[in-house]
Amino acid sequence: MIAVIIVIVIAYIIGSINFSVIISKKFAGFDVRQKGSGNAGTTNMLRSVGKGAAGITLVCDILKGVLAILMAYIVSLIAKNISGGLLVGSAGIAVVIGHTFPVFFEFKGGKGVATALGVLLCINWQIGLLCLVFAIIIIAITKMVSAGSCTAAVLYPVLILFGVQKDYFIIKGENYVIFSIILALIIIFNHRENIKRILEGKENKLSFKK
Repeated sequence: MIAVIIVIVIAYIIGSINFSVIISKKFAGFDVRQKGSGNAGTTNMLRSVGKGAAGITLVCDILKGVLAILMAYIVSLIAKNISGGLLVGSAGIAVVIGHTFPVFFEFKGGKGVATALGVLLCINWQIGLLCLVFAIIIIAITKMVSAGSCTAAVLYPVLILFGVQKDYFIIKGENYVIFSIILALIIIFNHRENIKRILEGKENKLSFKK
């Protein structure tokens, strides 16, 4: 059980390193949370700082998810008496929660989509890639990042339910379904205000012409 706690704590700390805040302060001279939507994520970085800073933020946030899962996998090889699926699943959830509520930045972070993508790609790259492509298509159609993020979050557990069990990486069967549902619920919860604005027809849209 100690191994699980250690993995959760380390994954949470990894998630708490908010690159959008760090990069915006370094290169733009302000905290991105004080601009635009107030969210510490890639989309607000794109609108408030620029494409370059947003691109760097996106890559770094994805890598946080990858790093957390790899760390959990390594621990699972050492602590052989603990379920690898439990360690990996715990790390995946903890790193996204860390990104959302970062201990280093007053517990005000991003919505966890890029970090969750890193988790998905590391656990099962085929399903992660399907979710990414689906999100891009929805974003292209609606011009709303939140719409793509939320629908892809819903798609994830659906793909797990109807996926091929033998392709799963470490997390298997019912545990993978539970993990995918929890992760999807976190993403949807983090987008609750966006969902409200979408229903009201007030959600901000991306402009592909800029």
